Formats: sequence, C-alpha cells, structure tokens
Amino acid sequence: MTPVRRQSYMELALVEARAAEARGEVPIGAVIVAADGAVIARAGNRTRELPDPTAHAEIVAIRSACTALGAERLEGCDLYVTLEPCPMCAAAISFARIRRLYFGAGDPKSGGVEHGARIFNQPTCHHAPEIYGGLCETEAALLLRTFFAQRRV
Repeated sequence: MTPVRRQSYMELALVEARAAEARGEVPIGAVIVAADGAVIARAGNRTRELPDPTAHAEIVAIRSACTALGAERLEGCDLYVTLEPCPMCAAAISFARIRRLYFGAGDPKSGGVEHGARIFNQPTCHHAPEIYGGLCETEAALLLRTFFAQRRV
C-alpha cells in the first residue's frame, strides 16, 4: 500500500472526526480497511449520542466491520484512527486481530499504545498489530486542541 493511499484513509478518518465534532462529540474518527483496500467501516465517537462510554470511534468501527464481514475477527484488516487508542480500544484492537494500526496524534494523557498502559507490550496480550503513529498528526492534533479550547472558553 502506498503512503498516498494510507494518507487518504486517514483523511477519511478525519472526515469522521469532524462529523463527530458536529454532533458534539470529541472529534475522533476511525476507518477499517480490508486487505484488498476496500473501506469496510467508518465511525466517529458516539459516547454522548448513544449514551455509551464504550462508543469510541474504534469500538464503533470494529463492531460495524465485524457485522459487515459476519466475523468476530478482522484478520488482514487495518485500522486508521485520528488519535492514539486508549487502553480499552487497544484491547479491542488486539481481540479483533487487526493487522495494522495507523494513528494520527499521540495521546500522552490517555493513550494505551505508545503511552500509558502500552497494551500491545504486555505479556498477556495475545495479538499485537503493526503500529504506525503520526499519520496526519498535525491536522488530527489541531482538531482536538481546537475542540477542547472552545469548550474551555
């Protein structure tokens, strides 16, 4: 897969993040792509809308992709998400057997991949995806900073 294509998938995740923001959600978006390059799920945060604290973009996208494929595992699929997944989402990514994880901005406060719990580095983790951080990082981070700055005014 070419870098241009990876960036275009992350741009779709950013579209989902902006849609989440328009619904009053924290602007995080996720896209799941099959091995053949087909987008099989797109989602943004829906924790307030549903109300469900587990309705993070990654979880919603994983559920949608599993339904679309009629499978409990997403082997061979890649996940693009605008923010480093939290520990809950990282565990779900492991359980779903996601092949590769691409994320935009790192999350020193609540991340579970490169920060915090580092779920995929734990000896009890049964599956760790390939991890690629920093894809469209500037735009993803700016979207989040702007969202939270507006909330603090």
